[in-house]
Amino acid sequence: MIFFEEEIEKRTSGRIQVETYFSGVLGIERDVMDMVATGVLQGTRGGLYVDANIKYSIFELPFLVEDWDQGLRLIYSDFTEGINREARRNGFHVPACGISQGFRTNTSNVRPIRTLDDLKGLKIRVSPQEMFVFAWQAFGANPHEIPFIEIYQAAQTGVIDAVDNAASNLWEMKIHEVQKYMTVTNYAMGPDPMMINLAWYERLPADLQQILDEVSVETIRYSDQMNRESEGEYLRLLSQALETNYVTGADLAEFKKAAEPVYAHFVEKGYFTWDDIEEARRAARGGK
Repeated sequence: MIFFEEEIEKRTSGRIQVETYFSGVLGIERDVMDMVATGVLQGTRGGLYVDANIKYSIFELPFLVEDWDQGLRLIYSDFTEGINREARRNGFHVPACGISQGFRTNTSNVRPIRTLDDLKGLKIRVSPQEMFVFAWQAFGANPHEIPFIEIYQAAQTGVIDAVDNAASNLWEMKIHEVQKYMTVTNYAMGPDPMMINLAWYERLPADLQQILDEVSVETIRYSDQMNRESEGEYLRLLSQALETNYVTGADLAEFKKAAEPVYAHFVEKGYFTWDDIEEARRAARGGK
């Protein structure tokens, strides 16, 4: 976002000035998203992207993609561009969407998570997204929606037993100080749309709109590149502090089987269709 700030101000010759706020200084995700929706803030990247378009939840489906290559093909596809455009119906302009830090990883202070049985009754922090809540219920855990800035204290005081987040976030929040175990399943990524108040965007002259869109795309691509390159290093650092295991083979197959009802649940709720899921899978695998 520093890159975004510098490039916007340089390419617009200062006609757009950018102020960036980090580490929850403006409040939790709900506060920030509401401020963008009402125009108090002009834009954000954050966890409540379903406010912009409920279809962004499709990218959270467990085991939708297998690796970074598939994730990037999907997130840069025409399918995703369509979801970005649809956000205008809810008052948001989304010039670019990337991957939110990478694959989600899990830590625990109670026991290693090697099988589904290890999740029974485990109080796990999840992002405040309905998809992640339902997925972890399907896995047998007891999910808790806790804002990002409150995770460390919740883990330290025992409000939660486990945490679900990207490896980079786990390291930066120093979760290894209050947890003992780490489990890697690569069960899900998440979207990272650049969400801008549509009314503000439409008041910009056409040349500034074009610059904003171009820099947004470059920013998201740069962010994805950094996250992909750093994910392995964050996992290495965490594994030095936490007992670590990778779920594979038959144990991973059990996780995938447990995730099947998640797909049906959200199709039935009308968040997306089976055709949308198949289109997303084709895009991820390079199909047309």
